[in-house]
Amino acid sequence: MMHLSTPDDSVNRFCSQYLQLEPTLDYPPAQVIREPQAQNAIYKKLFSDEGPRYAPPGRYRLRVLKELVARIESSIEDWDQHEVSEDLMTALSESLATPIPSEASSVQQKSYVTYHLSGLENTSPDQSLSTPDITLLEARSLISASGTTGLRTWEAALHLGQYLCANHQIINGKRVLELGAGTGYLAILCAKHLGAAHVVASDGSDDVINNLPESFFLNDLQDSELVRPMELRWGHALIGTEDQKWNNGESVDIVVGADITYDQSIIPALIATVEELFTLFSKVEVLISATQRNEVTFEAFCSRCRERGMGLDYVDFPIPARALQKGPFYSDSVPIRICRVSAPSTVRATAPNVRNRAYATCGTQRRRGDASSEHSEF
Repeated sequence: MMHLSTPDDSVNRFCSQYLQLEPTLDYPPAQVIREPQAQNAIYKKLFSDEGPRYAPPGRYRLRVLKELVARIESSIEDWDQHEVSEDLMTALSESLATPIPSEASSVQQKSYVTYHLSGLENTSPDQSLSTPDITLLEARSLISASGTTGLRTWEAALHLGQYLCANHQIINGKRVLELGAGTGYLAILCAKHLGAAHVVASDGSDDVINNLPESFFLNDLQDSELVRPMELRWGHALIGTEDQKWNNGESVDIVVGADITYDQSIIPALIATVEELFTLFSKVEVLISATQRNEVTFEAFCSRCRERGMGLDYVDFPIPARALQKGPFYSDSVPIRICRVSAPSTVRATAPNVRNRAYATCGTQRRRGDASSEHSEF
């Protein structure tokens, strides 16, 4: 979505919120929204045939159009000078005439969500990319039958993404592994917008692995060799055979993960996987982002890292105030921590000896009950 020149940045902000399916939108103020230039910009970006390639669902579109037109009407003081855009009125009429599913049915369906990357408007390493955004198909109200939370993009991923956008040298030219990829937001960000040399989007959920190719397709990465999905179950051995190399023998420079410490019961397995990654790649950088809904859970992760001799540093990157966000939009009411984890000194000394003894399944199902692939510690 290219941002047009309008009388007020509030139009761009409103449009970005709409495409992100925000439940509460910041409509432009009266002195802006009654102007034809602002109305035309909104129509062209959101509701015209030239608008978004992947539009929000009909129920959401209708609700926003109703409110938008009502606000425009309320803003007009002199009907001889201002009016409601005919294009917007036509769009509203068409939405009213189009059958839409019930609210109960709507919450069961996936919807296109587009995240505007305001931090990359003028800083993308690839200057040919004029549209700094990521589109995903999400089910925001659902958790799958298998219990995966990977059907939507969570706040910690958006925040870590903003940090990487502000420091894109961390990713540019690097080989990236994402743990707990979910919708693939961070993997797509790194592959498409931050100049990564290669990205592996890993997860232990079959649902997630099966959905990732669609996420890549929505962002024109379906034929790209820059990014691929990988099944990686935490707590299963990466190092185990001589005839297969983990990640096809390719190195990893940086590991990222967002909202992957939400459950204390999975932390031992997660730490075990991080330890093995350090064994394989002693200089790898690990960045973990977590929303502190439950501080005890996050501290359990940090404590476990320290117990295993890993270095742990917190990144100073506060959440921008909601009123100042230009996209992506996420809550500023709950703290989100980003921590940098480093390998124990003992691992850094021994890692080169075992680097080529690793394996993992890539895009295929591994049996959960295979004792030979489990860490004896768990």
